[in-house]
Amino acid sequence: MLIYLLRRILLMIPTLLGITIVVFTVMATAPGGITADSLVNGTDMKPEQKQALRDYYNKRYGLDDPLPLQYLRWLNNVSPIGFTFNDKREIKGFSFTKGSDLGESFNYGRSVADLIAERLPITLLLNVITIPLIYIIAIIIGMNAARDRGGRFDVTSNVIMLALWSIPSMLAGVLMIGFFSSIQHWQWFPTNGLSSREALTMPFLPHWSSLLDVLKLFVLMILGAVFSFWLSQWRNLLGRIAIAAVLGIAMGAWMAFSHADFVLFNWIVLPLLGAITLALLAWTEVATFRVGGLMMIGAGLGLTLGVQLATGDFVRGFLLDRSWHLVLPIIALSYGGFAALAKIMRTSILENLNADYARTARAKGVAEEDVLWKHVFRNSLLPLITILAGLLPSLLGGSVIIEQIFSIDGMGKLVIEATMARDREVVLSITLIAGLLTLVGYLISDFLYTLVDPRIQYD
Repeated sequence: MLIYLLRRILLMIPTLLGITIVVFTVMATAPGGITADSLVNGTDMKPEQKQALRDYYNKRYGLDDPLPLQYLRWLNNVSPIGFTFNDKREIKGFSFTKGSDLGESFNYGRSVADLIAERLPITLLLNVITIPLIYIIAIIIGMNAARDRGGRFDVTSNVIMLALWSIPSMLAGVLMIGFFSSIQHWQWFPTNGLSSREALTMPFLPHWSSLLDVLKLFVLMILGAVFSFWLSQWRNLLGRIAIAAVLGIAMGAWMAFSHADFVLFNWIVLPLLGAITLALLAWTEVATFRVGGLMMIGAGLGLTLGVQLATGDFVRGFLLDRSWHLVLPIIALSYGGFAALAKIMRTSILENLNADYARTARAKGVAEEDVLWKHVFRNSLLPLITILAGLLPSLLGGSVIIEQIFSIDGMGKLVIEATMARDREVVLSITLIAGLLTLVGYLISDFLYTLVDPRIQYD
């Protein structure tokens, strides 16, 4: 295994070289190319100022050199070992400790390393939350749909997952901003950014001026969760659906009341949608969704009621402010992923349930739950692990759209700005990072294969 890992790591080097060569060639051969003239043209300067700027770009980045030499110079700069140069761009020597230099951005006039260090944690925060959320929801839905093949949950989840997968993320993001951030509808969430300016001076955790308000929130949230748990376990199906529908009507009426304007359509449609949603949740036979969904809604209703009854001052704190800003971007990034993976998980489990080894286990008297969890489940994860290899770079690409829509200063927005400005140093550096993430994803997938299926060996 160690030899295999070393071989894969060594193969990353020529692969990354090929990726960067393609991107550099495309940028250099595009109309206008990357030259000092293309960077200076369009600026409102005197001729002598433009000429001075051309000379600076040519000297700083070697844009007047042949394209192969420009690429080799960039490659030498990003490599931790290589040649060192003097002020006249002449080779001074070879060093094993010179360090990596991603260069300086044409557009920002700042170090590319500083830009990436500033933007990358934001995109990583989105992905660290989104990836586990996608896989957890997809596995739960896929497993329960496969176990209830042809049943109510299977048919309902298939329709919902197909509908979610069909909605483009850019459309969903715009609609969510329009409905839940606009002053014309519900101003429940912020329209852009990851934090408010006021959050920089706030304490990290939420703060209440009155302990009585904290007690109200805690008690009402617990009561809501306990009541919802009791409701989810109630054996009277019709009674359970009826109470859930009444709660849904109350939630819809509250949303209609919270709307900026009195619209009769909202007072009809929103209570109806709320009643249908909670009734379906109470109707489902899958305990995971029935109990978990109703408890989350009950706790949320209790928390909302506690906020309405609070009388003291409240400071939401940096943590709650950041979470508040993340809600809509996370939803826009994750719904399409778990919708697609849930269908794949369902198909994989159904195939393995009908496999020879599963039938043999049943013939030996193994319980159906043991067949599912001890035999089928691990093998069914293999397709999801394969998709994981491309999920990291694809989420980086997907966050390009979401970050632009929600005005989040992450790597996605930096990619668009750098591409539009033909910022060669930034584009090449981001390409290098994306390629590295792709190769690391494939390496992680190969390693997870051996954990899931012991039959797979790389020796």
